[in-house]
This record gives sequence, C-alpha cells and structure tokens, in this order.
Amino acid sequence: MKDIKDLSPEEAAAELEYLAAEIAKADTAYYQNDDPYLSDADYDRLKHRNFDIEARFPYLTRADSPSKRVGAEVKSGFSKVTHRFPMLSLADVFSIGEVEDFIMGVKRFLNTSEEIAFMSEPKIDGLSFSARYEKGMFVQGATRGDGTTGEDITENLKTIGNLPLRISGAPEILEVRGEVYMSKADFFALNARYEQEGKKIFANPRNAAAGSLRQLDPSITAERKLSLFAYTWGEVSERVWDSQQDFFDHLRGWGFPTNPHNALCRNIREIEENFARLTEIRADLPYDIDGVVYKVNSIALQERLGFLTRTPRWAVAHKFPAEKALTRINNIRIQVGRTGALTPVADLEPITVGGVVVSHATLHNEDEVKRKDVRIGDTVIVQRAGDVIPQIVQVVAEKRPAESTPFEFPHFCPQCGAHAIREEDEAVRRCTGGLSCPAQAIERMIHFVSRDAFDIVGLGDKIIEDFYHEGIVKTPADIFTLEERNRGGDDLFAAGQGLHLERREGWGKKSVDNLFAAIRNKRKISLPRFIYALGIRQVGTATSLLIARHYGSFAQFMRDMQAKETGKLVAIDGIGSSMATDMVEFFHEPHNVDIVNRLLAQIEVEDFVDTTNYNTPLAGKTIVFTGTLQHLTRSEAKAKAQNAGAKVAGSVSKNTDYVVQGADAGSKAAKAAELGIKVVDEETFLQLLA
Repeated sequence: MKDIKDLSPEEAAAELEYLAAEIAKADTAYYQNDDPYLSDADYDRLKHRNFDIEARFPYLTRADSPSKRVGAEVKSGFSKVTHRFPMLSLADVFSIGEVEDFIMGVKRFLNTSEEIAFMSEPKIDGLSFSARYEKGMFVQGATRGDGTTGEDITENLKTIGNLPLRISGAPEILEVRGEVYMSKADFFALNARYEQEGKKIFANPRNAAAGSLRQLDPSITAERKLSLFAYTWGEVSERVWDSQQDFFDHLRGWGFPTNPHNALCRNIREIEENFARLTEIRADLPYDIDGVVYKVNSIALQERLGFLTRTPRWAVAHKFPAEKALTRINNIRIQVGRTGALTPVADLEPITVGGVVVSHATLHNEDEVKRKDVRIGDTVIVQRAGDVIPQIVQVVAEKRPAESTPFEFPHFCPQCGAHAIREEDEAVRRCTGGLSCPAQAIERMIHFVSRDAFDIVGLGDKIIEDFYHEGIVKTPADIFTLEERNRGGDDLFAAGQGLHLERREGWGKKSVDNLFAAIRNKRKISLPRFIYALGIRQVGTATSLLIARHYGSFAQFMRDMQAKETGKLVAIDGIGSSMATDMVEFFHEPHNVDIVNRLLAQIEVEDFVDTTNYNTPLAGKTIVFTGTLQHLTRSEAKAKAQNAGAKVAGSVSKNTDYVVQGADAGSKAAKAAELGIKVVDEETFLQLLA
C-alpha cells in the first residue's frame, strides 16, 4: 500500500472511492445485518486510512465519506425515528501515547495547563439505544441507525427488565442513551439452546444482542435476556447536572443502571492505571467490553470544546489491542478424538478475542503443556490464530496462584478407562479402547455429519451426543433409519421401539420434518465425501480426493484395502506407507466393515468423475489457505483450488507454491514470508482460478 504522502490527487481520489464503498459494505453488515465480516482492527485500519487521506487532500472529501456517517441506513420493517440531536460516534485511539496526545489537544484548545478530570467508562460491546421520556413516562425507543435516523424499537426496549418505564424527579423531556448488551452467561445459554434445536448460533454476545433487539416480534426479544447500561443524554428540556459524574448520580436516582466500573480520573496516571485495571479484569466481567471511553467530566468544558464534523472534541474511545486478550484457565480437561488421540483443552474464563467469544483453547499435546508449563488457575494471554483456532500464547507467571501445581497428563482414557499409550514416533497419547470407547464413537459420528463429510444440517454435536447415549443413533446407518423408526405408533413408543422425536424438549413437528428432509437429501453422496466421512486415521479431504480420483469407485477401493493392496496406494503422490497402513487396518477391523456395509444398504455412493481442469495456472501447485475469506467459505475455496488441479495443504512448507491470505491471517502468512513463498489475496486467487 502506497504511503499517503506519495499519493497523487488522482490516486487519492480513487482510493477514497474504494474506501467509501468498502466501509459502507462493512457498516451494512455490522449495523443492519448484525453479521460483521471484518475484524475491529481491519475496520479501524480502513477508517484511519480514509481519514488520513482526507487530511492530506481535504478538497477530495466525498459526499458519502465514512467521516460523515456513523452507521448504516435503517433496515426495512421498522418505522424510522429522526434523532433531535444526532447520535454521534467517538474517535478511536489505541495506545496511552495517543490518549496523552488527545488530552494535550484538549488543553491546547482550552488554552490551559491545568489538569482536567475525565470520566473513564468501560466501552460496552453491544447496540446503542435511545430512550425518550415525557413527563416521566417512557414513550419511544430507537436505535442509533446512521446517527441521524434510527429504527423505532419502543416495544422491544420495553421487554428489557432494567429499563425503567416510569421515572420521577426528571426533567419533563429526557432522552437517555446507552448500550443494550447480552451477558456472557445468557449468551452461552441461548447458543446452547439454539444448538440443541439445530438453529444457527451467534458468534458473540454483541451479535446476539443486536439480533434480539431488532426482532419484528417483541415476544422474541422478551425470550432473550437483554440488559443495558445508560451513559449519556440526547434531548433534555432542562439540564440539572453540571458534570458527567453528576449525570450518573442522577441516572441512578431515576432507576437507570450505570456501569459500576465508571471512574473519575484526574490525570493521565490515573487514566493509565484504570485502563490497566480494566484490561486485567476484562475476562471476569459478566459482559463484553472492547475498550474504555474517556469524557471530559465538566459539562461547561464539553460545551466549550464542542464537536468536529462527526465526533466530539471532549471524548475519545481507547480500544483494547486487537486479537489478544488476558484471561484465566479454569480447568484443563482431556478430550478424546475419533482416532483415540488424547488432546488437552484449556477451559477459559470466556473472553472476546477478535470479535468472537473464546472459552476454550487447545493445548495440542502433553509436550506442549510441559513446554509452556500451563497449569489450572494460570492467567494467560490468548490469541486467535489465522485459522480462528484459539491459542494460549504464554503464561503470565507473576499472576500464578501460590498453591499451583504442574498438570499431570493421564495415562488412562478419561472416557473408558483403557490404557492411553504414546508410541515412540508420535507426539500424542492414544486410547487403546477403540470403538468400545464412547468418546471415539461419538466423535466419529460428529465427524460423519460434519460440513466436509455428509453435512447434515440439524445434527449438531449435542444432538449426536444425546442420541448416542439414549441409544437412538449408535452407527451412521442409524441416522438413515430415523424417519422410519419415528413413524412407529404409541404402542411401539410404549415398548421402547418408537421414537416420537417431535415430543422431545425443544423440538416440534417442523424441526423434525426439517431434520428428516436434510437426511433424505444426503442419501446420495460423492465418493470423496464418503471416504472422508468414514473417519479413517490420517485421511483428510485432500487425501480422500486423491483416493477417489485413483480408484473411481468405492467398491474397488474397499476390495483393494481388504486384499491389502497397499502398493497401489503408496504409488499415489501424496500418500505414504503410514497412511496406507491405517487404511488397510481400518478395513480389516470386522466392526468397521459391518458399519460400512450397513451404511451402504441405506445410501448411494456416486462413482468419481474427474472434472479437474488441468489447464490452469494452479494445476500442480500446492496451496495453503490462512485467515477468513470474504467471498468464499474455506470449503468452497479448497474445492475450487482442487478442481483447478491444485493440491491443498494444511501447513506451510518449502513445497508450498502459494499462500492465500484472508482477514485475520496468523502464523502461516509469517511462515510464508520467512520461506520466501508467494502470498496472494483472495482476489488474486480468484483471478488465478479464472
């Protein structure tokens, strides 16, 4: 990206046009659809780039410039509300140094060298609202919208328990503004219920709060537990407070909830100490915050300072660093995978990192636990890697509890009690219980219905687990007999043979019909997906495609495996002897063969037809994807690359030809730069496909 000082006016105008369109697109996703696709850090970078170019070329400022708007136009379905006083946004800063610059700017404007007091307020990650009161009665609620026009959410706001509907002793007209949010506990409870019902879950509490508050049916809002904090005002017939602190006192007197961590800071040292304190306790708060807001406490000074185009001179938002957060390990548990691998998982005090709530992080294996000396009760730094997998970066040793002891890795499976053995050449310890271990059986079932396998919508992890423990689904074939078994009458149900899934808690006829329709649609499946769905050790999506391309039919593949024809397998580029051994061993386990045959009696596996276009720039190339793509899902991108003759790998090595980088890219992009491997963006990747 070109340095701004080197831009020509023509280049600056073109970039401002692009930035206006891109930020408008991001605003629509965030404010209207409650489905942001940019991280906060990436969005902020676009905004700052736009503002900096406008500062260099003020005469090029566009009518639709992001500096002149706050959010997006209202979504259809709600009546519009014009704010009598605009609901403005705040300028962002990202370091104490920038906070100092902001304070010095305030002092210069006021021509004073005296210390100025600021109210420090946690920045709640929710949805802004305005509540209008006339003669003490709540009469109208609105969203911020684009800052000038919002949506009428009066009936929805009424459902929030801590919003007073009647107040006494307030001015005749009072417009209170604040933030609606969903607590972490209520967010997890809502997602757990939605997952059980087979519905799409929310990415984070902010999305859940916004989606709940903007329901056309207020009864749905009422079902979802929302809360709010009040922090400022709009129109008021008589201002009876002279400072921000005094306003909070009045709010509490009228019955409005204010944040208990609001604090008056008299100098930069107190501001810095308060920011450090909020950073430290952030993970323990029952709600998400994404920064701290500083406001000049004196209303008289606020009025003297006034406003810039769309932001006040007397307030600023100090954002937390992107993509990393401090939290605590509440527990370390051992997760048993479908291949018997014992994986240590850290259960964290939930924290939002990069726009997603993180409550668990993988610790990979016992060597990693020992290397980082991770213990229960430790305070740790967590980050989301390029593939959105939460990772523990390091332990904050000085915060370790005095009674802490090293974590002891078990030598027995926590699920079935069988020995857990670690082979000399492996980093993982494995349960020897096989399919007699319920964890492995359940994990294989979850894998079977996963996105890259049969992709059966409505069969989430929790439902699979419940069905397995209740004996409803023990093998993949049982999924395809669910509908037939569910038709049993009351006599069969009484005898324990009928299912009546629609009678289950949280279910109903519609959800059951949707599940059966999804299952029926998967009775025919492609060969690569079927091979992958079997969950054979070391056989991922790329290997499944290689096998399908080589054998053409599942019958031929199975015959060769049962005949121990490993020579054909190892002759395939990309398949080694260890992988071939795992495939042969899978088909020599009678239990596995029985499961496969029962499954084949229920479904049809299509023979493979090679549609790969080998006349593309990607043919024969090895590609690695990292980060979040905007136009394609990861599965779509892999499929397109493979159809263009490319190999898709999961990690970067010297044999990698391209790394396709999306948003929030992590260590893979850095590894590519270190090895001198070409890194391309999604647009370039699509051009190579074309």
